[in-house]
Amino acid sequence: MALELYMVGVIVEDMPRAVEFYRRLGVDVPESAESEEHVEIAMSGLTFFLSTTRANARWDPARTDASGGYRIVLEFYLETHAALDAKYEELTGFGYVGHCAPYDVTPELRFAMVDDPDGNTILLSTFTADD
Repeated sequence: MALELYMVGVIVEDMPRAVEFYRRLGVDVPESAESEEHVEIAMSGLTFFLSTTRANARWDPARTDASGGYRIVLEFYLETHAALDAKYEELTGFGYVGHCAPYDVTPELRFAMVDDPDGNTILLSTFTADD
């Protein structure tokens, strides 16, 4: 059996701030998440989790801060170019840092990037033949 990705986690400094961002992004984060140190969200095929640095220190005593380049890139798919552009404008309108404004990779493939509150890059993508 081939190895499969089971979970993707993001270590966050401030859970309420992270929860607000990921909800605005469109992730279905449970209502009580702001007061938790570790929250798991079941998604199609894997579990996405947010965990505070304090909680992370308990299960990873060798943790060191990332240096240089991306800490992590999470890609979220949107249905259309217009939906991608709107989500980018919505997130940057709330004050989140636009890492890269929407652009066409090919006529069908469109990307945009926004940084979450902890500096992780969120890649918004869409692949449509016509919008």
